[in-house]
Amino acid sequence: MNIVLMGPPGAGKGTQAEKIKASYPIPHISTGDIFREAVANGTELGKQAKTYMDSGQLVPDEVTIGIVNERLTREDCQQGFLLDGFPRTTIQAEALDQGLAASGRKIEVAINISAPNEVLIERLSGRVSCKDCKKVYNLQYKPPAQAGICDVCGGQIIQRDDDRGDTVARRLEVYLEQTQPLLDYYRQKGLLYELEGNRDSIAVWADVQKILEKF
Repeated sequence: MNIVLMGPPGAGKGTQAEKIKASYPIPHISTGDIFREAVANGTELGKQAKTYMDSGQLVPDEVTIGIVNERLTREDCQQGFLLDGFPRTTIQAEALDQGLAASGRKIEVAINISAPNEVLIERLSGRVSCKDCKKVYNLQYKPPAQAGICDVCGGQIIQRDDDRGDTVARRLEVYLEQTQPLLDYYRQKGLLYELEGNRDSIAVWADVQKILEKF
């Protein structure tokens, strides 16, 4: 089962990705995690990615495509995978299709989770995470039990630069500009399923399960 999971920042995509990962024996591949790891390690790619991420822009296609295609050649992806945060443009989607076709594979389902902009901005502005284990919290909806301290590992709670103020609005603007054609791409292929994310996560998960049961 080869899945693409899409949705703007703050729509609840990460929550659903965790549920899919826990329920199906396929790897969860998040380009966001890959880039943040590179930033933390101070690699050349990380420095390049940080410049774009901090200004609310997307990392260039040639960098992203290379990283993802390499990851999909690994053994754990041969029975399926969940792509989270990639592709984000039709150029990336076409490159992904070409890379998969070379090994006789293809994307089987694309799920898009959306929510109104005002909801996304509210969610993102309150989002924080653990500096060490990366556990995500929301100061308004799901804060840590002890302010500033991670419930899981006791690490320091921080807010990422790209979850602050004007950067949030810019991230959403960039996402909508570049990703709308991608929805059309998968819609035309008959692979797109669209879900409303401004609901309880359990209700969204029930819909995700109904979709995946078909595959």
